[in-house]
Amino acid sequence: MASIKDPDVNEQFSNKLEDIRSKLLNQGIGEMIDTEEELCEVHKQFLKSVKELERICALTKEKRDIIPETLAETEEKETQKENMIRNINRLKEGQAKKKELIISQNKANKARLKNLNKAKMVFQEWLGLEIRKIHGEKLQFVFRNISHKDPDSLYTFILGITEEGSYEVISSDPPIENMPQLEHRLQETNNFSAFLANVRKEFASLSYLMK
Repeated sequence: MASIKDPDVNEQFSNKLEDIRSKLLNQGIGEMIDTEEELCEVHKQFLKSVKELERICALTKEKRDIIPETLAETEEKETQKENMIRNINRLKEGQAKKKELIISQNKANKARLKNLNKAKMVFQEWLGLEIRKIHGEKLQFVFRNISHKDPDSLYTFILGITEEGSYEVISSDPPIENMPQLEHRLQETNNFSAFLANVRKEFASLSYLMK
């Protein structure tokens, strides 16, 4: 067995230690290099995460800034929609009222025409009344046989119907002073036969005064 004090043994032992030291150093350096590379990779990933987070924050801020504007536009559109619905409903109500008014006026006009035709038959047969259609919707009523002195003398008045469906005396020849009162009574009673009889009486009075 070799002695520890043997120079060769010491040298061999020193060499062994040096080998072991070199291996440990090399192993440590390799591990350090691997660790450094891992740290670099982690740092890169961290930087990427930071940039992504910054991008997300920027987008979030942009969207957060847009939200009030979008809400305002939505509220404005809702208001416009409600106004349009109100206007449409108002127009529908107006059209319905106009339709009802037209129907009512047509019924009233039919009743007036019926009265006119009835009065026309009576007065044409017994009193020599003639009714002429002139100037569109206006009617001229021509009376004869009023003046005993001149039975062919003509006494006339022109009647129209207003947009509201009311009778309106346009003129009379000769003029009847209280024609507005007779017209008013006609509006109240809708008795056209009585109106014609009263007009004829007024013409007869004028005929008597003109003798």
